[in-house]
Amino acid sequence: MRVLFFLLILLPGIASAGAIRLKDLVNFDGVRGNDLVGYGLVVGLNGTGDGLRNSPFTEEIMSNILERLGVNVTGEDFRPKNVAAVLVTASLPPFARVGGQIDVTVSAIGDSNSLLGGTLIMTPLNAADGQIYAVSQGTVLAGGAVAEGEAASVVRGVPTSGVIPSGARVEREIDFDLSTLTQMRLALREPDFTTAGRIEVAINTEFNRAVAIMRDSGTVELNIAATQAISTAHAIGRIENILVEPETKARVVVDQRSGTIVMGQEVRISRVAVSQGNLTLTVEEAPIAVQPNPFARGETVVVPRTIAGIEEDEGTGLAEIPEATTLSEVVAGLNALGVSPRDMIDILKTIKAAGALHAEFIVR
Repeated sequence: MRVLFFLLILLPGIASAGAIRLKDLVNFDGVRGNDLVGYGLVVGLNGTGDGLRNSPFTEEIMSNILERLGVNVTGEDFRPKNVAAVLVTASLPPFARVGGQIDVTVSAIGDSNSLLGGTLIMTPLNAADGQIYAVSQGTVLAGGAVAEGEAASVVRGVPTSGVIPSGARVEREIDFDLSTLTQMRLALREPDFTTAGRIEVAINTEFNRAVAIMRDSGTVELNIAATQAISTAHAIGRIENILVEPETKARVVVDQRSGTIVMGQEVRISRVAVSQGNLTLTVEEAPIAVQPNPFARGETVVVPRTIAGIEEDEGTGLAEIPEATTLSEVVAGLNALGVSPRDMIDILKTIKAAGALHAEFIVR
C-alpha cells in the first residue's frame, strides 16, 4: 500500500503547483507547426537492407536516383543488400526561415532489419499542400541494437527507426504574416470556463484596460490594437508570461495493465461502506491409468480424475470510508481498507457506480 500512497498523493501535489504561465495554458492562433513527410532511401547498411524481392519499390527508387545521377541501370540485374526504403517525417516549427535546420525521424517501410550505420540520401519533405518545404540528408542515428549468430539473435530497442539531428534544411517559408493580425484567439489546451475567465481578467489587469474577452470555455479573444503595443509580437511577448491559476476537473485515472492510480486534488468522496474479498477457484486434472492384471485379457484405460475447489479469503469485512473533503482524507480513507492497488481499482469502480465518488473516472 505504500506504493499506492505515493501515487495518490505525490503526483497530484506536483500537478497543483499553483499559478502557471499563460504560454503553457494556451495556443496562440496561427502560431503553430506544420507536419512534413518524404519518401527516401538509406544506404550504407551492413547487409541489413530491404530484400528487393519483398520490397520492389526499393529497387525502383534506387534506379531513379542512379539515373538522375547519370548512371544508366535500365535492364541491369542488381540486388544490393545495403539499401532500405524509408519514410522521413519532421515538424516545421512556426516562423522557420530559409536556411534553418530541423530534426527528422527516419523509419523503415520495407523488411529491413536495421538502419544502424546508414545514411539518408537527399530527400525532399512535403507539407499537406504538396509543396516542398525542406530537404533532408545525413547519417541516421538508430535507437536500437541487433546481435545475431547462426542459431539465435537478440534485438534491443527499435533499430528500424532513427533520427537525424538538424538533418533537414528549410527551403521554403510558411506564408503567414503575424504583424497583419488585429485580433488573435487564445485557444485553451484544457477548455474550462473558470480558467478562461481568469485568463481574461489577468490580461486586462496587465494592460489596465479591456483588451481580452472570453468567447467560450476554450477561447479568449485578444484585441491587438487595444493593447497599444508596437507590434503583435510585442503584445504576445508581454502576455505569454502572465501567471494564471488554472481550474482542474476532478478526475481519477487508472491503468489496469500496470495497476497505476492517479487522483486529482479536487476528488471528493461521500460516506460509504465497502466490503471486499478474494475468491480463488482451483481445478486440477490428475488422470489415472488402469491396467489389466498380469496375463489377463484386457487393455489399459485412462480414467479421468478432477480435483476442484473454491477458497474465499476473509477480505476486509465491511469497512467504512468517511466523507472526505480533501485529497489527503480520500487517500487516508482508501488506504484504511488495506488492499492492493489492483483491488483498489475495482473498489473505486464500485464506489463510482454507487454514486459516492464525485469525479470523472477514466480507465486506460
